[in-house]
Amino acid sequence: MPKRSGDGGGPADPALDGVFHALSDPTRRRIVERLGRGPATTSELARPFDMALPSFTQHLGVLERSGLVTSEKKGRVRTYRLTPAPLEQVDSWLAGQRALWTRRLDQLDALLHNLKEQQK
Repeated sequence: MPKRSGDGGGPADPALDGVFHALSDPTRRRIVERLGRGPATTSELARPFDMALPSFTQHLGVLERSGLVTSEKKGRVRTYRLTPAPLEQVDSWLAGQRALWTRRLDQLDALLHNLKEQQK
């Protein structure tokens, strides 16, 4: 039997959970935004942040484990690239949630309209 999420809403998806965890941090979201403009080295990515490099590389590790970024090392330089597939998976999940809640709100609207008409 698949593991269910805490609200009983369906099977858990560890990959999706990892992406949401990675995106839950503002530093990591800024890194993803930056990589959306193109590949960058560790030092280029770290430059705008006021934190020690080991702390910053931990953020990169979370992003890499989630599948949002990949890295390649040439000599002493590591370059990171955005991987779009996990973001597409999040987009698909959100589209499903949006459709579900739109349908539920439409049903509630119809019910309230019917109740209002019955009171007349």
